[in-house]
Amino acid sequence: MKKNTRFGIVALAIAGIVGLGFYAYSANRASGNLPAAPAGSTGKATGAGGPPGGMAMAVEVARVKVSNFSDEASAVGNLKSGESVVLRPETAGRVAAINFRDGTIVSKGTVLVGLDAAIQQAELLQAKANLALSKSNHQRNQELLVKKFLSQQALDNSGAALKVQEATVQLAEAKLAKMQIKAPFKGMVGLRNVSVGDYVKEGQDLINIEDIGTLRVDFKLPESYLGRVSKGQVVEVTSDALPGQRFSAVLDAVDPMVDQGGRAISSRARLDNAAGKLRPGLFVRVRLLFGERQNVLMVPEQAIVPGGQPAVFKVMDGKAVMVKIRLGVRRAAQVEVLEGLAEGDVVVTAGQLKLRDGASVKPIGEGSPATLPPVAQAAVTPAATAAAAK
Repeated sequence: MKKNTRFGIVALAIAGIVGLGFYAYSANRASGNLPAAPAGSTGKATGAGGPPGGMAMAVEVARVKVSNFSDEASAVGNLKSGESVVLRPETAGRVAAINFRDGTIVSKGTVLVGLDAAIQQAELLQAKANLALSKSNHQRNQELLVKKFLSQQALDNSGAALKVQEATVQLAEAKLAKMQIKAPFKGMVGLRNVSVGDYVKEGQDLINIEDIGTLRVDFKLPESYLGRVSKGQVVEVTSDALPGQRFSAVLDAVDPMVDQGGRAISSRARLDNAAGKLRPGLFVRVRLLFGERQNVLMVPEQAIVPGGQPAVFKVMDGKAVMVKIRLGVRRAAQVEVLEGLAEGDVVVTAGQLKLRDGASVKPIGEGSPATLPPVAQAAVTPAATAAAAK
């Protein structure tokens, strides 16, 4: 008995599901067979390509403008010293003197750090004494050779000994010079890492010196600019550290090899920093100026219909007409139009995704009937105006 009851419940559930499915199917067929709304009806039915019943679709528009702008390329870069070096001793020793203050300008050849050179000075004195003796012997041998009291071989030996002593003096002088760390060029010294009395090893960092009078600006450009960059072009540099200030630099060199990883051109400009406002290591923005361009047609970027070949919807006689165009450079949400449009043309900037070629439109915004010239206002048909009023 219980088994029959269970089968009955399952059968009723299946019957209910089938009934609900049939009801939903019937309802969908009934709604799909509704008659189409007549022309001029105020119904809400929609269709592809625009509003129903021949009504004009409201779209935002803008007028194609002619403007002049600087042809340029933008990039980010870093500032580096014109010359930069970290001074390190070539010989180990104890620091005997420090002849500079941190962060000051020093001249080329200034002795910055002196190491204890007592041993090297003694070696130099010894070498000079031996040299004086060798000179005296060689001179005496020359006199004896003239009097035939000495052989030529003995004179040659004394001459060779003299040259050896001369080389020994030069070696001692070189060793003594290594005990003084001098500035290789005029620049600003950094922060020292040693004090008087410290024992330093050869190759240990002592102090860095930077030539900040002239800075290098290193930046990269896309490879598409390869044929347009050349030495001597003007480069404008700005830094967030000095807002509102612009600095002029000159393109000094372009790397002959294109970076394969980023497909970029490594470039370097030189910037005169005599005032010392900028410092090495700063992040900067770079504008490479190619020249001024006149009478360039510009449209907003949002007017471009996404897809294959660039196109826009041009408003003509109250209709949206799709026009194929050729684009140029992009700048500040504007794009250059090389072919396909003329100055004063009105293009759709919002709503074009729902448009089809030839659809009726009602312009809103810049270029709308209120701001169009009389000829363009006449192009807005009375039917479209009446439809828009509804």
